[in-house]
Amino acid sequence: MRKRIILALALTYALLGLLMNSVGIVILQSIAQFGISKPMGSTLEACKDLSVVVASLLLVAAVPAVGYRRSLIGVLAAMAATCLLASFATGFAAMQALFVVTGLSFGITKIATYSAIGLVARDPADHASITGLIEGVFMGGVLAGAWLFGWFIDAGEWLRVYWLLAAICTLAALAWLGIRLDESTAATENTGASAAAGWRAMLALASLPATAAVLAVLFLYVLVEQGVGTWLPTFNREILHLPAAMSVQMSSIFVASIALGRLLSGALLRRVGWLPVLLACLAALALLVVAALPLAEGVRPRAGIGWGSAPLAAWLFPLVGFFLAPIYPTVCSVALSALPQHRHAAMIGLIVIFSALGGTIGSFLVGLLFQTLPGTTAFYLLLFPIALVALALPLVRRRVAGVAA
Repeated sequence: MRKRIILALALTYALLGLLMNSVGIVILQSIAQFGISKPMGSTLEACKDLSVVVASLLLVAAVPAVGYRRSLIGVLAAMAATCLLASFATGFAAMQALFVVTGLSFGITKIATYSAIGLVARDPADHASITGLIEGVFMGGVLAGAWLFGWFIDAGEWLRVYWLLAAICTLAALAWLGIRLDESTAATENTGASAAAGWRAMLALASLPATAAVLAVLFLYVLVEQGVGTWLPTFNREILHLPAAMSVQMSSIFVASIALGRLLSGALLRRVGWLPVLLACLAALALLVVAALPLAEGVRPRAGIGWGSAPLAAWLFPLVGFFLAPIYPTVCSVALSALPQHRHAAMIGLIVIFSALGGTIGSFLVGLLFQTLPGTTAFYLLLFPIALVALALPLVRRRVAGVAA
């Protein structure tokens, strides 16, 4: 039963990750199908991320009260119905509604998933192993989503992908009906918990200088990652003149690069201090941006373009994900390791909120820049927050060391 629970958690989390991270693809298709502007398209990022914030603020206490298993079944049922309705969309408002529900569902899923890991883990090492497995499957879901949407786009019926996703959500909900999860420990620990108590804990933690430094770095990181990830399909389509389906599929290189970067950095960080590793990654990231973007300038449309004949920039620029990859999990780990266990939940809540805000603002800014500035300028300007992260990381180390002491 334990293995079935872990598998169900991983697949549910990955399915919601697929839906959350399809925003860049949906923006690209919405621009073509519904005739919206790029800044309007970026509102989808706000729809999903602000909904995650709402879920984190209001439902942290409610999810344990309802039960993690029941919450996940409810989320999957809601997403099945929402995906089915989205498949008949005739306007952009339907896509906005889809991502509002997706954001709320993802927030609930993240709370339930991470809490349930603690119920099935045997010890801290087992907890870390399960978490790594679930995050790995999550990245696999994101990667699969790019190809899944790409196939339906290539077939000329991209909205029908939601029929398949609705069916998968339904099957996942039915699978949970056959699983029993012992939540008695969680129910005891959460007796008397309230949303107001969670807010007070987060506000107390947010007042610490170390927390402010960590949240600033995470905000800027997510701004860059979501800015690239959301608009990479549009960059491939409009700047590199790739076919629509191929534009989506080649954006999966960015996701695969993040997955590989996190796997390799995990081994490296056992032997090398985290600050030199992250600063080296930021330097390499900046160099790659400066090297790759000039290759995208002056690219002309060509007939019959394929993977073998794609511009070099289409292969090279998404590799920035490899050097972005270690920053977020490492900074989160450093921050949580410096805090006592009873303050972890409040810190995770703050991380989720500031990550969501960074994603929303990053997507909107890059979309606005793509709308108003020529060519590759929008991605060049991401060098500014990258530089700010590099300047802030030594401050994070000093502040966090003070808290740990």
